[in-house]
Amino acid sequence: MKRTLLLAAGTLALAGPAHALHPSPLIDAGWLEEQLGSDDLVVLDVRSAIDDGGDRASFESARIPGSRYSSYTDAGWRESRNGVAGLLPDVETLESLIGGLGIDNDDTVVVVAAGTGPTDFGSAARIYWTFKVLGHDEVTILNGGFAGWEQQGFEIASGTASDPETVNFSATLQEHLLATTEEVEAARNADEQLVDARPPAFYRGEAQSPAARVPGTIPDSVNLPHDGSLEERDGAYYLQPDSLKARIDELGLDHEAPTVAFCNTGHWAASGWFQLSEIGGQENASMYDGSMAAWTRDDERPIQLADRGTVSVGELIE
Repeated sequence: MKRTLLLAAGTLALAGPAHALHPSPLIDAGWLEEQLGSDDLVVLDVRSAIDDGGDRASFESARIPGSRYSSYTDAGWRESRNGVAGLLPDVETLESLIGGLGIDNDDTVVVVAAGTGPTDFGSAARIYWTFKVLGHDEVTILNGGFAGWEQQGFEIASGTASDPETVNFSATLQEHLLATTEEVEAARNADEQLVDARPPAFYRGEAQSPAARVPGTIPDSVNLPHDGSLEERDGAYYLQPDSLKARIDELGLDHEAPTVAFCNTGHWAASGWFQLSEIGGQENASMYDGSMAAWTRDDERPIQLADRGTVSVGELIE
């Protein structure tokens, strides 16, 4: 009897703990390697063509054992509406997408981007933010992505991956994490903190995204470039928390004040929000998914450029 009990206990140990893992927002490959095989753990690979990160074929050629694939760019994580790209789809659409990946409300989700560049990190950050907006807090990002996992010599699986069984995923929208254009206008009028996560050339108005009608930034915002604390090591990109916190401190932000991160289309802004909220300690941060693509739709809205000061969208178009 004692031997039987010991064998049963060993089997349970191999099966992994059937409870939430409560990981930190950013985990390393060593932590994930120890947790692989745990009940209610889903490793979600979101590689795409961003920063030459790959696609489903790349995933089937080499992946983290047991992981599931969902293309960040092609699976429906973002959508265009009324001429604005990169917006959050409706809750029902996202519930169906996530449930179709075999992810339910009890799962801990590890989001794995390619790890091949700083813009690619935004893929993981945007999907992390999406889970948070849907009220699912058991989510984390693998620092270094798949490239880091591979470079560190951890086990690699390959071959055709079977589709997971569809399950029910129920969302509860956390509206405080999602800033609308009207809320950004109100935040600006109230002198709340606006953080532009784009590279400096976009912030100053020297470069322009095709998604925005004009160059420039929202007046009175500060600049925290999304790529400033991402460091390349052996072909993989890692977010450096200590460097990031120092950069945030240099901006002089109030950690308790409302803060909105934005960019061009809500991709770099997802990195900005993740860095501010989940690593930098900004307790009341949200993300403007419409970002400059939505802000510049109205000719009357103000725009700030380094060489011209504040003008209207319409003045720049004329």
